[in-house]
Amino acid sequence: MGNVTREDILKLTEEEDVEFIRLQFTDLFGSLKNMAVTVSQLEKALDGRFMFDGSAVEGYAGIEDSDLYLKPDPDTLEIFPWRPQQGKVARLICDIVRPDGSPFEGDSRYILKRALKEAAEMGYTFQVGPECEFFLFHLDDDAKPTTISHEQAGYFDVSPLDLGENARRDIVLTLEEMGFVVESSHHEASPAQHEIDFEAAEALRTADNMQTFKLTVKAIAKRHGLHATFMPKPRAGVNGSGMHINMALLKDGKNIFQDPEDENGLSREAYYFIGGLMEHVRALSAVTNPLINSYKRLVPGYEAPTYIAWSRASRSPLIRVPSPRGEETRIELRSPDPAANPYLALAACLCAGLDGIRKKTEPPKSVDCDIFTMNADERRLLGIRRLPETLPEAVAELEKDEVIRRALGGHAANKYIEGKKKEWNRYRSQVTDWEIREYLYRF
Repeated sequence: MGNVTREDILKLTEEEDVEFIRLQFTDLFGSLKNMAVTVSQLEKALDGRFMFDGSAVEGYAGIEDSDLYLKPDPDTLEIFPWRPQQGKVARLICDIVRPDGSPFEGDSRYILKRALKEAAEMGYTFQVGPECEFFLFHLDDDAKPTTISHEQAGYFDVSPLDLGENARRDIVLTLEEMGFVVESSHHEASPAQHEIDFEAAEALRTADNMQTFKLTVKAIAKRHGLHATFMPKPRAGVNGSGMHINMALLKDGKNIFQDPEDENGLSREAYYFIGGLMEHVRALSAVTNPLINSYKRLVPGYEAPTYIAWSRASRSPLIRVPSPRGEETRIELRSPDPAANPYLALAACLCAGLDGIRKKTEPPKSVDCDIFTMNADERRLLGIRRLPETLPEAVAELEKDEVIRRALGGHAANKYIEGKKKEWNRYRSQVTDWEIREYLYRF
């Protein structure tokens, strides 16, 4: 939908027999939240008069400054096809504002809007297409999620090897019913792992779509008796789930990353954007790979990138420029995973790339061979650095990177860093099964 008016929403909800409206927003750490109201309260909701306690949402406000309001974006009205068709359920994605109507600086959506405004002031529109992977696992007898799957399918396998084919088909059909343009879907490399790709769009719409996508995948999987998880590495010994981000900048509707006169078909802005991403990616990782578990995916031997390089061809480096050129030219960042808050991840990526354009940051030479087969000396000679190996390492990089901190804003950056340090402290106080197996009988 686009340019939807208040009257459009009131008319549509009446015609479609909508009874409940979910007022949705995303917290700082990427979790989808909502307040449900009946259709009798829709006008009040559209006026932005529903308040909530911001101190109860992790990473938001303190108790002394906690009154926040939900301001729905009319263009995000969507009816959930999987809910009852009598007394339907719809949703509106909301911005978060203070009592005086000013944006709340900790609102993920506002953070992305602010970055997009910065790009617009430079004449750019940010176009993004995600490639999102997930696992479908069985539930136990108490309907709790497990990491168990009976299938052994691999990349591009089909039924009967692919036991999740029917669930994936229903997910695609539901997404299309909700207005998504689904480009492709397939079984991924690990057993029970799947990927669904949808059409690129302007970044704010893409971030909204990514949150809607996750909700839809989980809802439809549950109807099939399965649990869908976007956890980056739910099982050891197999590839984890990534969320490759394909990016382009448009100016006056034209993709400015293209240049047919260049040997690689890339413009100077494309090179500088790559340079900016590479310069800031260690700090970016705290946002694009936000969990302790994220760094168990970013290890050698499981296809995920671990080294900071770019390529025109090889899939081993961090950044790849896929073969299509002209208006389809794009830059693919391969490190992010689907646990990332999409609003923060896209805002941070955009600001890193724009910083590269402003400073004319030249990337190093393209590495068009398999980095994983190089030894340490070969990588050192080429100046290839590693991505952070742990969450604390990434957070430490974020703390000292002014560009990425500024992309998040002071409030959000401080709350985010604080939250991630608490997460690490909770983790390091645990004793894992691996430690018991490794040490209990030896020492």
